[in-house]
Amino acid sequence: MRPAQRDVLSAIFSVAIIAFAAFITQRFVLPLLWAAILATATWPLYARAKRSLGGHEIAAALGVTLLCAAVFITPLALACVQAAHQAPALAALVAQANTEGLAAPSWLHRIPLVGSAIYEWWQTTLSQPHGLSHLLTDGTAVRLHNASELLKIFGSVVMHRMIDVLFAFLSLFFFYKDGPALLSQLDAIGHHLIGDHRWKLYATKVPTAIRATVNGLVLVGLAEGVLLGISYEFTNVPSAVLWAAATGVLAIIPFGAPLAFGAVAAVLAFNGNIGGAVAVLVWGGVVLFVADHFVRPAIIGNATKLPFLAVLLGILGGVEMLGLIGLFVGPVVMTLFVTLWQEEKLYRSEQAEHMH
Repeated sequence: MRPAQRDVLSAIFSVAIIAFAAFITQRFVLPLLWAAILATATWPLYARAKRSLGGHEIAAALGVTLLCAAVFITPLALACVQAAHQAPALAALVAQANTEGLAAPSWLHRIPLVGSAIYEWWQTTLSQPHGLSHLLTDGTAVRLHNASELLKIFGSVVMHRMIDVLFAFLSLFFFYKDGPALLSQLDAIGHHLIGDHRWKLYATKVPTAIRATVNGLVLVGLAEGVLLGISYEFTNVPSAVLWAAATGVLAIIPFGAPLAFGAVAAVLAFNGNIGGAVAVLVWGGVVLFVADHFVRPAIIGNATKLPFLAVLLGILGGVEMLGLIGLFVGPVVMTLFVTLWQEEKLYRSEQAEHMH
């Protein structure tokens, strides 16, 4: 057998192993990706914990994993508790509104210019029996479930997601514990495939992009949820904690926060609290303007050296194609693309620095 044929068969053998491994583990790809992103974003924290514990890897990995779990799961658990308290009443309300129709509030007529049109639309859709199901299913006559069925579906989805979350944090522990060995293997493969210079150039960009994205999206989004949650409390929004948690999650996604505080304002207006609705909209607009125009571009753009448009395209395109995980994958891909675009320039810049 000639060496070229042996190389081809060897490549086919390697690809086949990778394909079968991906097929076997496809159910766990998403939790593994979340664990990898979280491990990369919090690796400096793990390194400090390991130093403070005298180099004990298992203790440091366990401690940081539990800390991350507490930070991420505690707000989620509080939101689930609030949702559990409100779910029966909400499910019954949705089912009743679909069966009997939801009457249009009289104050819609007082909205300038568009009030009458909105009132007429409400009367012909939501006020009619089964109008809500037609609206949510794009006109297809599909029956909405009753309250008990809605609760069962909700519980099943929550249980499925909780299993994913638990597996992600279990994987996070092993990523911390075996991180140095994994990084060493990745370095060896990268240097072999694309060369020392290119691998060093690209490998340093990924952790920076992930950490900047986590800080710019997750932390800023959660901060928006807290700030807007304060306004919900002051305006006496029903289930303010649950709404604040939903706002924090949606605020992670660009243009998601307006959906949250807009819905809260609609609830307040529907209950007759017009002043509170206006206050929530104004405060939400201020928080959103500061976060999206100053805080996030500074955190993400300055760390990754990306233009704002590239950051925005990476985030929105990632969400469109990959869902929530695309929030973090998208900016990483755009960072690698911009690095490829500027590779020659960066190479010359490095050479000039070495000469000096």
